[in-house]
Amino acid sequence: MAFLEIRGVSKSHGPIRAVQDISFSIEWGEIYALFGPDGAGKTTLIRVLCHLMDADSGDVFLDGREIFRDFEPVKQLLGYMPQSFSLYLDLSVEENLTFYAGIYGLTGESFRKKRDALYVFSNLAPFATRRAGALSGGMKQKLALSCALIHNPKILILDEPTTGVDPLSRRQFWEMLLELKQQGVTVLVTTPYMDEVLRADRAAFMFAGRKLSEGTPQALADQFRGSIYFLDEIPKPDAMKQLALIPGLSPRRFGAGLHIHLDERTDIEQLSAKLRDAGIDPNRLTRIAPQLEDRFIQLMETGS
Repeated sequence: MAFLEIRGVSKSHGPIRAVQDISFSIEWGEIYALFGPDGAGKTTLIRVLCHLMDADSGDVFLDGREIFRDFEPVKQLLGYMPQSFSLYLDLSVEENLTFYAGIYGLTGESFRKKRDALYVFSNLAPFATRRAGALSGGMKQKLALSCALIHNPKILILDEPTTGVDPLSRRQFWEMLLELKQQGVTVLVTTPYMDEVLRADRAAFMFAGRKLSEGTPQALADQFRGSIYFLDEIPKPDAMKQLALIPGLSPRRFGAGLHIHLDERTDIEQLSAKLRDAGIDPNRLTRIAPQLEDRFIQLMETGS
């Protein structure tokens, strides 16, 4: 059995089916990312996994134990970091660490050793006496991560830990996660950022409460059906409307350029005349390998 195994979990909020029959498993020491936009059901699923709310159906096993019926023995294995900053703003960095250590019965020399190790890990030692409310966004996230690690959990469950954090702090945070992986810690992290999915060992795409697909980042990209061509400009709105009317073709903006998705039955040569009618010179199109974003968009549109 995998270290964490989710089997057919569903959860509704009134008439809204927030999570629909989700199943996946995570191996020991793996970083697993859940990617999806707001409303995909990621936070609801995380709260169910952390036993903060009951599932309507399904089972979750952590280290071989069914957490809905036997949570106390596995609680010590789990470190949870919610999406919103949940520490005490009026307490200092060290006071927050002391408080969370006390929840798990970590005191005296054992606490001091773990605290010092976390200061080295997070570079928060110079700010030990600073109130949490006076920390920058990136430093708050490092403190929250340190508090989640205070009791030496075997699995970290992190809900969009880098949302709203500057790019440098995001990179530093992920460097910390990769270091934890090297130490044998298992990580389940939700994210709205596709570049973070690329850092994971495996990932799942979620949308509207459903799991669309899963695999390694490369395997997910390779699941794209059809072909993709790149145009290094964004056509005018009228041209985009014309492109969208061409059968077998879907234009998608990517940064300052355009990805043109062709289905499996469509060849670019067949569309030369229609592309020119839309003001696009086919000779300017470059065939490219599918990216994760391309596959996710395709799954949202077609479900397969």
